[in-house]
Amino acid sequence: MIGIELTPEHPVDRMAELGHEAEAVGFEAALVSCHYNNRDPFHALSRIAEATDSIALGPGVANPYESHPVSLASRVATLSEASGGRAVFGIGPGDRSTLSSLGVGGERPLRRVLEAFKVAQELFSGEEVDHDGTFRAENASLNYEVGSIPVYVGAQGPHMLRMSAKHADGVLYNGAHPDDVAWAAGQVERGLDERPPERGSFDFTVFASTSVAADREAAVEAARPPVAFIAAGAAPPVLERHGIDAERAGEIGDHLSAGSYTEAFSLVTEGMIEAFCIAGTPEEVEDRFEAILETADGIVVGSPLGPELSEAISLTGNALSE
Repeated sequence: MIGIELTPEHPVDRMAELGHEAEAVGFEAALVSCHYNNRDPFHALSRIAEATDSIALGPGVANPYESHPVSLASRVATLSEASGGRAVFGIGPGDRSTLSSLGVGGERPLRRVLEAFKVAQELFSGEEVDHDGTFRAENASLNYEVGSIPVYVGAQGPHMLRMSAKHADGVLYNGAHPDDVAWAAGQVERGLDERPPERGSFDFTVFASTSVAADREAAVEAARPPVAFIAAGAAPPVLERHGIDAERAGEIGDHLSAGSYTEAFSLVTEGMIEAFCIAGTPEEVEDRFEAILETADGIVVGSPLGPELSEAISLTGNALSE
């Protein structure tokens, strides 16, 4: 998958325009991020579907805690219908700081994600579902035809990566540094060793926060907000791999959970940006894309994209097509 993340911090009319621009420069998929403080991702995806012809569309990524997994499956199925079969189901455990703001627990994330998309696949195939696990469903079904929808799991840790490779159609690995991508590839290979042949091929896609502009400093500055969230949620081995102060990352997380965004963003270091974002000039970004694609099957260009969105969509699309 060669895709792009579009964040619904903009009005849905603007989201439709951005989706059209992404399709025009050659992106194969547009994923809309899912955070309660932005506009509804599925409404934005529906508008993008109306403004495009061929680009795949999906949440990037939805979590099975904020809404019941059966309801989430139905929303994805509706998107498939509205887009003429172009839906992709991006699902992951969710951002801990966002979930805590809603008072929503994130217990047993691997099991919850696995159960949620397995139940969704049963519903998509027209089955009636009874489920008793991390959530309950009794005699649940969809009263309209759906068909097959590819499932991509948002993952960062080793267990989620291996589970994705064993059970899903693809993974959206949350990383931006070639060293992390190489490590993730090893975890994916372990999962593929246990993948039944009938599940078919698997797509190892890197979901990389990216910020590009002709002015390098402007690109780096725009990267601070998403890097704050990534650093706050990074596992200790990842922080250690890049020499990042775990205490400082934890302090960023505390500020994010409290809604103190300015304080959180101010604590982001250059080392964090280098580790967790592809930020710089078009030439620098293209070099990092090439390094990642030596290992991965695809890449989703993640937010913030850059200080000027339309320009960043064009620049990243050109970098990936060369």
